[in-house]
Amino acid sequence: MSKDPFKTRLEIAKKKAFDKGNNKKPEPSPIGNAFKLSTELVSAVAVSTIIGFILDKTFGTKPWLILIFFFVGVFAGIMNVIKSAKKMQK
Repeated sequence: MSKDPFKTRLEIAKKKAFDKGNNKKPEPSPIGNAFKLSTELVSAVAVSTIIGFILDKTFGTKPWLILIFFFVGVFAGIMNVIKSAKKMQK
């Protein structure tokens, strides 16, 4: 007795699907990597500048805290980009 052709194809499809699950994830595109890095930098600068603006309004120290938090945000953003770039290289 031969196996049902449908069952044979089903077993083959299951094996292929299982094999795909064990493989590594596909590499992200270079545009995706660039977008991720630029988003990390911009978001760190934006959040820290907004915090500086709010604190300046609260304490009446305009523009000092905005400037301080802006530069802290730039530093934090650059550190995030470096960390992400190192992780992408691995």
